[in-house]
Amino acid sequence: MSLQKNVVCGLCDGKGGKASAIKKCTTCDGRGVKLVVRQIGPGMMQQMQVTCPGCDGEGSTMREKDKCKKCKGVKVVNEKKVMEIFIEKGMRNGEKIPMKGEGDQQPGVEAGDVVLVLQQKPHALFERSGADLSCKITITLVEALCGFSKILINHLDGRGIHVEQPAGNVIKPGQVMKITGEGMPHYKRPIDKGDLYITFEVEFPKDNWAAAGSLKSLEALLPKRGPTPMEPELVDHCTLEEGDMEDYGAHTHTGNAYDSDEDDDDHGHGPGVQCAQS
Repeated sequence: MSLQKNVVCGLCDGKGGKASAIKKCTTCDGRGVKLVVRQIGPGMMQQMQVTCPGCDGEGSTMREKDKCKKCKGVKVVNEKKVMEIFIEKGMRNGEKIPMKGEGDQQPGVEAGDVVLVLQQKPHALFERSGADLSCKITITLVEALCGFSKILINHLDGRGIHVEQPAGNVIKPGQVMKITGEGMPHYKRPIDKGDLYITFEVEFPKDNWAAAGSLKSLEALLPKRGPTPMEPELVDHCTLEEGDMEDYGAHTHTGNAYDSDEDDDDHGHGPGVQCAQS
């Protein structure tokens, strides 16, 4: 990782120039601050400390010609440092990595730390929760019904995960299964790993994929159809068509039945039914 930071000038050893040319600031008497009195209201005065304008708070001054040619008298220079960061196995999003003493330097002051905060990038296949991983895998209808033996997933470390699903153990659409120990390694305990949860999506064949005779043969192999419910006296024959849940709720009723009577009265169409008067 590349880092821009201030370091103590090596040419002047952080003094800003020739040591013999450094003079105590006469404006603040070497304190770096001076007292000023300001009016903050009618008859109200406030005494406060401000940074000395004569030495910019340094407490000392130096002639321009005596200043360090490298740092121009500011005692530090900006440098680029390339650091190698070690991210341990199992670290999580938001984990902090402190870099001791890698903060900006000032003469006579201990440098602070640089703290790196990890931000986990989204992955195209896997989602993470703690040490567990989850993913969605699509299989064919044949694989769901008849089983399979294949590399199901290419894992994060490049390994292929081979899975053998026995024939007859049917995988249903949306079914969740797990592979123990194939999740993320635990932080500080990389030998121990979480689990990998797989949600299966089953790819069904397209319309008219087989002849009617073949479908009859297939039906003979599949479990029998469910029982037909008892038909009521009134039956409507309808047709299924493609739907989208994005359209669900679009047919919203915008008024009440009784509103029409009020509208008729407002538009001069005469009153509705009148109550009998005794």
